[in-house]
Amino acid sequence: MADLIRFHLDEHVDPAVANALRRAGSMSPPPMRLVRTKDDQAQLNFARAEGRIIVTRDRDFLRFAHGSEEHSGIAFYSANQSLREIIEGLILVYGVMSPAEMAGHIEYL
Repeated sequence: MADLIRFHLDEHVDPAVANALRRAGSMSPPPMRLVRTKDDQAQLNFARAEGRIIVTRDRDFLRFAHGSEEHSGIAFYSANQSLREIIEGLILVYGVMSPAEMAGHIEYL
C-alpha cells in the first residue's frame, strides 16, 4: 500500500473538520494536535518530524515555509472558507497527492 498523507491540525482548525475527515475515511491515522501552548515553530517541527501536513489558516506558516522546502507540506485555507470547502479540499489532497508530492509544497484550498 502506498504511503498516505497524514494531517496535523493547527489549533485554529474547527474540530468538525477532523470529525468529517475521519467519517470520510480520509485520515490514517487520525489527525494530531499539539498542546495549544506550543508556538507555531514547535508545531512545524512536530509536523516535519512526523511527516504530517499542517492544516492551517495561520499566515505565519506561510512565512516559515517561504523559500524553504524543509517541511512536510502545508494545506492552507482562508478564514472566509466554509467548513465544507475546507473538508472537500482536504479530501481531494488526501486522494490525489502523496506525502512525497506534498513535501515542501503549499496547497491553497
